[in-house]
Amino acid sequence: MSGLTTHVLDTALGVPAKGLMIDVFRIVEEVREYIKTVRTNADGRIDGGPILDGDNFTRGTYELVFHAGAYLKRTGLVLPDLLFLDIIPIRFGVSDPKAHYHVPLLLSPFGYSTYRGS
Repeated sequence: MSGLTTHVLDTALGVPAKGLMIDVFRIVEEVREYIKTVRTNADGRIDGGPILDGDNFTRGTYELVFHAGAYLKRTGLVLPDLLFLDIIPIRFGVSDPKAHYHVPLLLSPFGYSTYRGS
């Protein structure tokens, strides 16, 4: 499999983050070029296969912008009125577009982590 995928897990609740909106950008000479917006399903993944693949996935820099605040507000957790985490941008490089780039987000109201998954 090649292309770009993601998976969002809510580590505070121990469940997939359902309904989290993610904006996808390509970065060209430090300018963000909007590609599309996707939303996670009940499993915290994106329906319909890779977010980007084939001719739409080329060598370069990309950014996934996770709208964590809107998701966190819907969880029922007691949160401060001014969220610590709201928008989480993750910028990464793609050196081999024929490879699979999985960029997961492990999320809680006060922290997150990511890595290149499989």
